[in-house]
Amino acid sequence: MRFTPERNPVAGTPSLTASISVPPAAPYDPYLYRIRDLVCRVSGIFHSDHKLYFVADRCARRMRSTGATCMQEYYGQLADRGGRPSELVALLNEITVGETCFFRNLPQLDAIRKIVIPAIVQERARLAFTHLRIWSAGCSTGEEPYTLAMVLEEELQRALRGWTFELLATDLNEKSLDFAKKATYGDYALRNTPLYYLQKYFRRRHGLHHVSEQIRKRVSFTSLNLVDDSKMLFMKGMDIVFCSNVLIYFEGQARRRVVQHFFNNLIPGGYFFLGHSESLFGVNGDFKLMNFTGGSLYTRPFRQISAAGAR
Repeated sequence: MRFTPERNPVAGTPSLTASISVPPAAPYDPYLYRIRDLVCRVSGIFHSDHKLYFVADRCARRMRSTGATCMQEYYGQLADRGGRPSELVALLNEITVGETCFFRNLPQLDAIRKIVIPAIVQERARLAFTHLRIWSAGCSTGEEPYTLAMVLEEELQRALRGWTFELLATDLNEKSLDFAKKATYGDYALRNTPLYYLQKYFRRRHGLHHVSEQIRKRVSFTSLNLVDDSKMLFMKGMDIVFCSNVLIYFEGQARRRVVQHFFNNLIPGGYFFLGHSESLFGVNGDFKLMNFTGGSLYTRPFRQISAAGAR
């Protein structure tokens, strides 16, 4: 669930329907604010006043589909208990538009190979449990989890020889998940992909790149709202969590709650990756910050110490 102006995931060209750059000068409809707040309550995603033009555009799209003639009528459709679930999901699918690519953050991938995996293997050397659980939260159209699957697949021949892994990818946007499951991408999505991985894990047909079945079967995609506390409680036992460029769109309380879930769902000693420009400063003090060349990551300490003593 990463949010940027919409891009065609296959062709990799900007969508003309999303090219809104200047907010209208006239005041917004009061019911647009109500819709903005409803979206925030349900998903945790908050759009400040200077981003309301984006919400207005997405609402206009859905209003054409539902036949609503004004914001008040459309808000009524969203708030109506009979129609709200399906229409609210449809609106969220319009709002949570993702833009990403394969091998987007190379320093992070180097950190996984050179820091995270060796540390996990060393820690587990005395145990018989040789299985990794990785979670890509806000996976958008699938480029991140497929990238991780390729990197881990390579490590099965090296540091992770004799190990197994599972990779769970979640997102709120059902359209993005449907696209990810098809595992078919245009040239733009692969603009950062090293030639070795391109030749080994993709098949080109009809001008598009198809992720190999070997990698597709490594990733499980499912819908998940990160502010759904009841569902987040079931995401336990993760070794590594990725949540890149998602939390910056959450309002403060929702952001803190989601990060606490990530902390609780990681095993002690587990690793948490954010986007390269993101930070947990002022959000959560339980994680321990680690720096590496080109970026940083967070870990869940094996033992948490508070000011009052051991917990």
